Amino acid sequence: MGATAQTEKQENMVVRYFKEFKVLKEVKNEYWHLQVINALDSFAYFAMFNILTLTLSADFGFNDENAGYIVALFASTTTACLFFSGLLTDTFGIKKSLYIAVFGLMTMRISIVFAAYLPESDIRNYIVIGAMFLMAPFMALIQTTYQAANKRFTTKKSRGAGFNLWYLFMNLGAFGGGLIVDLFFLKLGLPRFQIFSFGIAMSLLCLIPLILGIKNIEQAVGEDEEPEEEPATDSDEPKGFAKVLHIIKSVGSEPVFWRFTALVTLLLGVRMVFLYLGLLHPKYWERVIGPDVAMGLLQAINPALIFIGLVLIIPILNKFNVFKMLVVGAFITSLSMFICAVPHYGIFAGIDIVTFTYATSIAFLVVLTFGELIWSPRLQEYTAAIAPKGQEGTYMGLSMVPYFLAKTVLALISGHMLARWCPAFEEGTPIMGERIAAGQIAFVDSPYMMFTVLACVAIGGTTIAWLLRGWFTKGMKF
Repeated sequence: MGATAQTEKQENMVVRYFKEFKVLKEVKNEYWHLQVINALDSFAYFAMFNILTLTLSADFGFNDENAGYIVALFASTTTACLFFSGLLTDTFGIKKSLYIAVFGLMTMRISIVFAAYLPESDIRNYIVIGAMFLMAPFMALIQTTYQAANKRFTTKKSRGAGFNLWYLFMNLGAFGGGLIVDLFFLKLGLPRFQIFSFGIAMSLLCLIPLILGIKNIEQAVGEDEEPEEEPATDSDEPKGFAKVLHIIKSVGSEPVFWRFTALVTLLLGVRMVFLYLGLLHPKYWERVIGPDVAMGLLQAINPALIFIGLVLIIPILNKFNVFKMLVVGAFITSLSMFICAVPHYGIFAGIDIVTFTYATSIAFLVVLTFGELIWSPRLQEYTAAIAPKGQEGTYMGLSMVPYFLAKTVLALISGHMLARWCPAFEEGTPIMGERIAAGQIAFVDSPYMMFTVLACVAIGGTTIAWLLRGWFTKGMKF
């Protein structure tokens, strides 16, 4: 009897688990069309970002440092635009903002493909740099619009699951973006710049759900929920640019916003781990494993595991304290970086360098993903939850500014980091991996030292966040 009762209890737990997903029936139809756009856009973005530095070097002749500068230009411009893109989202509305962003991104991708067919010249380089610069505002606009739309198209009850599912669709696109890299360059032998042609196709496909599915942009309200009250207005309310300044001043006067901004700043070292996958790891893998590295497959591991993991734990994530999830997940993500720092020396020297690097890279990606599953979606949900009605875009944009400022700094120094710890040697001579295997590279001059430094930065900020947990949670209900 005892065994039977235990079995029934376990079955009831499984039933209750899957019943948690019924909350998604409350989201608006527009929410699902938005996720199609999200997946297609992510497909194009991650395919580009996964090999952006390699493309700039291989197809346009930029060295490591200059490629890093161009990515920094893109990131810093996105930073500046994020400060205003939320305001534009609130001003133009969700549908119009999506149209502007999709058409803008498509135009810039066309410009880069056009430049690739031009003879090598300063003009071609200027077109590439200009297109990356002008791509940034549209990238910022589509991100803040996603966040505002996710909140608008979900009810209070379905919001947590809705944001997790948004993150799932984004990672579905990221997974496809990784696979398309290997298909294009290992299977079809296409030049790397053709990844922008793929992006053009994705932009065109985004127009289908945008035209057919994004119609009613009113706030979704559950059956047992009261409609959110509209913010009070009067004839003395500022207009135009004065209104923009008024919104910024209003947001800046909230202590909760600044505590959250401080927390986001401390977690920058953790969030930057995902940038290393685009800025550092592609050239690290190519220079340690070799030019035939299955880079796209490695890039696809993280989003594939995220996709599987979110399906399994969406109902569970809603049951835990937000702050604890942030910190615990951040610690795990920080620790993943130390796996990349394990050197091919000592007891590991007898293992083939290619096998060793694949093994440590896969282990790093698995641990990284486990940590990301715990904290990353909840950070997005919390940002939206604290935003006053009508200021969702503003809050989204302002809260992401520290991250993109740090992204700018990392992009600026990424080329120098590679040149210092993982340089490209003259063609026809041994690559970095072969030199490490031959014992010719000291630890302090190797990629392992680079990852050690980055891992220490990540875990340091997370530790401070935990020590200050009382201040971060003061007066807040999670």
